[in-house]
Amino acid sequence: MNVTALTSAAFGDTPSRWPLPAASTPAELWLRAVAAAGQGRYSSARADLAALRRHRPDGAVASLSLSTEASLLRQLGGHRLAAGWDGRALALAQAAAEDPMALQAGVDAVVGLAADALGVGRLTVSARLLERAEDMMDRAEAPTLRLAIRLAWVSAELAMAGGRGDDAVAHARRGIGLAEHALPDLRRHRVKSDVVLAAALCCAGSIDSAREVADAAFTDTQTYGLIPLRWALACLLADINSATLTSQQVSAIRDGCAGLITRRGGRWSPR
Repeated sequence: MNVTALTSAAFGDTPSRWPLPAASTPAELWLRAVAAAGQGRYSSARADLAALRRHRPDGAVASLSLSTEASLLRQLGGHRLAAGWDGRALALAQAAAEDPMALQAGVDAVVGLAADALGVGRLTVSARLLERAEDMMDRAEAPTLRLAIRLAWVSAELAMAGGRGDDAVAHARRGIGLAEHALPDLRRHRVKSDVVLAAALCCAGSIDSAREVADAAFTDTQTYGLIPLRWALACLLADINSATLTSQQVSAIRDGCAGLITRRGGRWSPR
């Protein structure tokens, strides 16, 4: 029962669930950490990941735990530190060839490395890593929608970094289409796909459309308790203005989210 509830909180339709059910196995602890991270509960997520590692797991779960540590850092600007965790995650995935989840764990790590490289301005390296992730996805017997969505996000972010607004929008819309197909699962991924699209539309110069998408997603972040995404959207809307909130309201929400993230154990760091 706990596995089902934790899966729903991490990758299903109840991303706002709190408190989360107890976890004991490595897989349960990983799911619980992912769910907590989506709500910006960084201390809780790190505690569960530390407990997971005390089990000394091997295979895909061990790799995924390190990729999740990397994501906690990357969400708050720690791309250089995140790369070390993602690199170790990839090594573990490669060493676990007999694990049926190893290839997917490897894709998670490679996409993470691509995001890490992008965050420090290594665009060519990021592009090569995304190509590698796509090749790995092609070899997977049953690639998950979650991984395909992540690949679309980072591809959109890379296009934005290169000033290719139209390409960014195309990648972002691909992510939305995949996330829509997954509903009612991957609710958090559906909301983040809108966050990525709003940013991509800005890059393409479609500010009115970006504002419309961002305002709608802003409501979803409140509904589902997705504080890191709410903070990211508030930062975007502080620049392009909201059609439903005043600039003072947006700034207050942005600062409130940042403070809540800090109180929940978020560690802001330079890239």
